[in-house]
Amino acid sequence: MSGCAPPAPAGGGAEGRYMVGEPYQLGGLWSYPREDFALQETGVAAVVADARAGRRTANGETYDPALLTAAHRTLQLPAILRVTNLQNGLELRVRVNDRGPAARGRVLELSRRAAELLRIPSSGGVPVAIAVDAEASQALAASLPQPEGNRLAIATAPRAALEGEALPPPPGTRAAAQPRQARGPSVQSAGMAEATAAVPIRLPEQVVQGAPRMGRLVVGAGTFTTRAEAYRQAARIGGRVESRGPPRRPEYHVRLGPFVSVAQADAALENVLRAGVPEARILID
Repeated sequence: MSGCAPPAPAGGGAEGRYMVGEPYQLGGLWSYPREDFALQETGVAAVVADARAGRRTANGETYDPALLTAAHRTLQLPAILRVTNLQNGLELRVRVNDRGPAARGRVLELSRRAAELLRIPSSGGVPVAIAVDAEASQALAASLPQPEGNRLAIATAPRAALEGEALPPPPGTRAAAQPRQARGPSVQSAGMAEATAAVPIRLPEQVVQGAPRMGRLVVGAGTFTTRAEAYRQAARIGGRVESRGPPRRPEYHVRLGPFVSVAQADAALENVLRAGVPEARILID
């Protein structure tokens, strides 16, 4: 993916820009980026495949394998994530500044240094939990420049063009500063400015030791609001239906597994994807 970005200019491009981006196809699957400061997910982490120093990330930062960074398919860029290795309880904050993973069945792709600190082998395949650090991520969204256009040039989905015209100020008035084109917060408070200063590109290597909390390794194949649709999906792929939520508004989750290894979950995921369920993914219940 990073090869699709323009080369880094000499001596610049380190800070990058804030962006969300267009829908794109990677690894045979479509992803739809969105701004989400409350995202929490579980899944399997990978280690970055392209570890070349100096290449450009999707939002224009200069990649450094010694920094604590990560790639995510849909989050706004950059964002700060808390990543927990569920096998050993180690937790670390990373800066998401790229798109990926390209591997199907992986929720996050970590830099080599971040993986080392979390004790994730280079082959990846370790269950993790991720959660956006909302305050730090919102501060970044408010402080960084916005993109001039779509930089994610990989099989971009078509979208209707929007046209606009900048009008001069009325006679006798002073021109206002050009507003930022932002989907993130448009006003940066003093508290957010302090948070921005506290979240540099080079995040500190602060690893927190928690308790391991490994759950069931399953393949999620959709969530439905009606029982009939869920059972129809489950019958098609050989899965089961789990009902969750309040009795008056239940949700029906289609699941396969649990599996005893990531390799088994990967094989089951590929079968479900081939059956025509593109939203299927590996989860830790």
